[in-house]
Amino acid sequence: MFEDHVSIDTGEGEMSTFVVHPEPSERRPGPFPSVLFLMDAPGKREELHDMARRIASVGYYVLLPNLYYRDVPGFIVQRDDPASRQFMFELMTNLSNAMVSRDAAALLRHADADPAASTERVGTTGYCMTGPMAIWLAADYPDQITAAASIHGVRLAVDASDSPHLRAPDITGEVLVMSAEHDDYVDRAHFDRLCKAFADAGTDAQTYWVDDTQHGFVFPQRPVYDQPTAERHWELLLDMFARRLH
Repeated sequence: MFEDHVSIDTGEGEMSTFVVHPEPSERRPGPFPSVLFLMDAPGKREELHDMARRIASVGYYVLLPNLYYRDVPGFIVQRDDPASRQFMFELMTNLSNAMVSRDAAALLRHADADPAASTERVGTTGYCMTGPMAIWLAADYPDQITAAASIHGVRLAVDASDSPHLRAPDITGEVLVMSAEHDDYVDRAHFDRLCKAFADAGTDAQTYWVDDTQHGFVFPQRPVYDQPTAERHWELLLDMFARRLH
């Protein structure tokens, strides 16, 4: 595997980004389809690098950026420090779907310039904070982003002009959504509103309400980690990428 930590000039600052992809070989010469891996609120950290490696290992060029770069060059929350957790919420509040969409353009430009990457068909996956952003990117880049996943995403169908459910008619690719039964940010009515928007728009969407799980079930280093559901997420995500990015 090839790994690098690069700094991408977005025009709004320098965005530190972890890039990982297979080493080109006779069996897998590349270029590899690109995947934009959007971090969750606690920050770009080794736990996420490992998840990016897992995606890359099956044949993808994965970019994992620090989306907080406009405010800080790097951030990892210290969960036992109230001040650190408060700062995390401030960073979250400063971020918007439109800002991440501009960041995606910079990521795609970087991939375009790398012979190891292909941007003809692109995937994206977002977790918690960035779940809605992954869906938003699918709507903003319908000709490129053909697969988008939101895993225990927040603010999926809310009364706001930038709510992702309003963009369902703009999405031409496939969408995967997994929501936890026990989630302070998304209850069943919220989830059903998103599903209805997809159904009304004819969006190709796989939507899963996952019983007996909590917000954050994917992450191995959290007490709420649910291994069977996390592995199901990997199965669904990689199956979608295999269908849509090749």
